[in-house]
Amino acid sequence: MTSILNKYAALLTHYCLRVKPGDKVFISTTTLAEPLLREVYREALAAGAALVECDLAFRERERILLEHGSTEALRTAPPLNKLAMETFDCYLNIRAPFNLREMQNAPADRSAIRQETLKPINKAYFERIADKSLRRNLCQYPTDASAQEAGMSLSEYEQFVFGACKLFEDDPMQAWLQVRADQQRITDHLNGCSSLRYVTEGTDISFHTAGRTWINSDGQNNMPSGEVFTSPIEDSVNGTVRFSYPGIYQGHEVEEVVLWVKDGYIEKWEARRGQDFLDRIFAIPGTRRFGEAAIGTNYGITQMTKNILFDEKIGGTVHMAIGQSYLQCGGKNESSVHWDMITDMTQGGEIWADGALIYRNGKFLI
Repeated sequence: MTSILNKYAALLTHYCLRVKPGDKVFISTTTLAEPLLREVYREALAAGAALVECDLAFRERERILLEHGSTEALRTAPPLNKLAMETFDCYLNIRAPFNLREMQNAPADRSAIRQETLKPINKAYFERIADKSLRRNLCQYPTDASAQEAGMSLSEYEQFVFGACKLFEDDPMQAWLQVRADQQRITDHLNGCSSLRYVTEGTDISFHTAGRTWINSDGQNNMPSGEVFTSPIEDSVNGTVRFSYPGIYQGHEVEEVVLWVKDGYIEKWEARRGQDFLDRIFAIPGTRRFGEAAIGTNYGITQMTKNILFDEKIGGTVHMAIGQSYLQCGGKNESSVHWDMITDMTQGGEIWADGALIYRNGKFLI
């Protein structure tokens, strides 16, 4: 384990965050990830970081705040997070949950107050990612909660996470550089197109991307990665999309989501399970437009684990996110929500670009 965590820390520090002498680094995680946090802290300081600050959450911290905090407490932004998102050079979020359903029945009205409080911090985060003044990465530390959600033992889940991050390779960084090279051909082709159409069972949805940028997600922003993504022109999305994979957001799970879209606006929605939660989400400003359209390319991730960091990368899937756009792609939609929903494309799925078939049954034809 120590050897793997050393390799993980080196990959996160040097490949993902590209820590340089004098950098200020902010790491947020939970107390469960302390073994990995120690190694990243050590590696970042050895790389010359001038400051490494950590935000260590304990069990049910956010839940306690929502249930017992005064209105003033809910409306007070965390100063370290605010300072880090506005001024630090690097940000690492190590997911290490205690309980993935911790926030499931949190009071909706108080959650809305808290989301509004955090909105300026989120805005600064997305703006600085877009102008490349903030180098950030989201990764996973294996915990019992995530293993149980994935239907695995903890040791099995450790193997899954570390394998997905290519930590069993002799040189993980070189392995991710190869992913970058392999995906660049796809990204270049998509950036030469102006219209896309996803077609599979229950789905026929089109959107325009002229003037927008497709990005090669090569592990620097998410670890693991393996996708290409953009933000569609907001009012160009038309059709119907059915998401065959369960969607999970804020501890809630919905199944068989279907969205009907006209001129970029989601006019109607249904879910076989979780309709009430979906109704609540679509009442939040900005959620009835799309912030992302993407294609998963990581064929090494072969099963759903109910963790979007991995599931959206599954080779042979596409996903679309409601809510916040990516500014670095040219997106303009703003929302406190960014929720990725996934559908399988391996059973007859097709992607058309500028009227040409470029993808069938989960594989690119270009």
